[in-house]
Amino acid sequence: MRDLSLHILDIVQNSLKANSTIVKLHIFEKAECNKLGLIIEDNGIGMDSDFLKKVDDPFTTTRTTRKIGLGIPMLKESALKCEGEFNICSEKNIGTKVFATFSIDHIDRLPIGDVGSTMTALITASPDTHFILLAESVKGTFILDTEEIKKTLNGEDGGSEMQNLISINEFAVIQWLKEYINEGLKNIFGGVLNEIDS
Repeated sequence: MRDLSLHILDIVQNSLKANSTIVKLHIFEKAECNKLGLIIEDNGIGMDSDFLKKVDDPFTTTRTTRKIGLGIPMLKESALKCEGEFNICSEKNIGTKVFATFSIDHIDRLPIGDVGSTMTALITASPDTHFILLAESVKGTFILDTEEIKKTLNGEDGGSEMQNLISINEFAVIQWLKEYINEGLKNIFGGVLNEIDS
């Protein structure tokens, strides 16, 4: 993977395949301990304890199209090779939480990448999923909540049958969301982490 946004895309695709209706993404900077962190949490079907024990093995996958699953092993490798941490917890029929940190100034740390494009690709692919993106640093907090966006597009009541509803995955909305997310992340992670494509 060339940046963290691609790791995010891969892990969230797993969440969607696990029938998640809510996916929370938290990206945070802890400057005092030189860490950039990533938490992806869903309410999908989860994993049983036996599968969870071997989930970071690339030859363990639920895929039927190929016999390897590289998303989780590659994220774990990316975190550990730059003095970070990795953890995953999951409970059957409750959901899954993936946690990874990276030393900000480590030479092997991947750039954050184009999170705006990643999020809009996920929203376009699964417009009914409730996505929450939270970014935090000492500079502030940025939140994107797709349910709030839908309410704004169609009124607090979600619009009536007489109204022409505006879908969150319409082209103009998606273009705006991409720019809004990348601008928000630049405001939060600018400076040392000012590496977000737009």
